[in-house]
Formats: sequence, C-alpha cells, structure tokens
Amino acid sequence: QVQLVESGGDLVQAGGSLRLSCAASGSISSINAMGWYRQAPEKERELVARVSGGGTIAYADFVKGRFSISRDKAKKTLSLQMNNLKPEDTAIYYCAAARSWFLIRADYWGQGTQVTVSS
Repeated sequence: QVQLVESGGDLVQAGGSLRLSCAASGSISSINAMGWYRQAPEKERELVARVSGGGTIAYADFVKGRFSISRDKAKKTLSLQMNNLKPEDTAIYYCAAARSWFLIRADYWGQGTQVTVSS
C-alpha cells in the first residue's frame, strides 16, 4: 500500500502563489506516475498536472504557464508550484499516484488540501 499526504493549501489573494507538497510513504517502489487533481464545489474532479514514470510532464490547459509540477528522484515527494492564482483555482487539491507508467487512472489518493483564492 501507498500513503499520500498533501500539505500547503491555504487562503491566498488573487495573483498570489502557493506551493503544494505530497509526501509518499509505504510501497513507493510500486509507484510510477504521479499527479495533482482538483475538485471545486459542485464540479467533477479534474486533472491539473501529471508526471509519468519517465518524467514526462503534462498540464491542463487552464494552468499552463502558471503552475509547475516537480518530483524528486526517489519519488518520495511531489510538488505543485502555483503562481498567479485566480479565484477559479479554488478547490480541494488531491495528490494521486499510479502503478502504471502514465497517470490514466490513479491507484492511490491523498486526503486533499484546500486552496482558496479570494478576489
């Protein structure tokens, strides 16, 4: 089993920045792909950014140029640097991990961290 714990969520004004972190523990050798999802109130969970087992990175169009995902070589920590935040970025952000090479369907989820952006 793998445990994922997010941190870094907060209340921030529009235009501000936050850095989310996700610490993985347990059977981390089974993890290949990781990523960040978010879910706003009354909306479906959506992919924000992901990194494959080989380090290939992809972003959702709505965060390109503003967010940056990174992962350490030991795959123990995943980060999401969020700049120029907008009120529509308000959501619970979830860390996800998969045994597959690409993050298509997560096998593990964190509990989420709240990001609130005020206008």
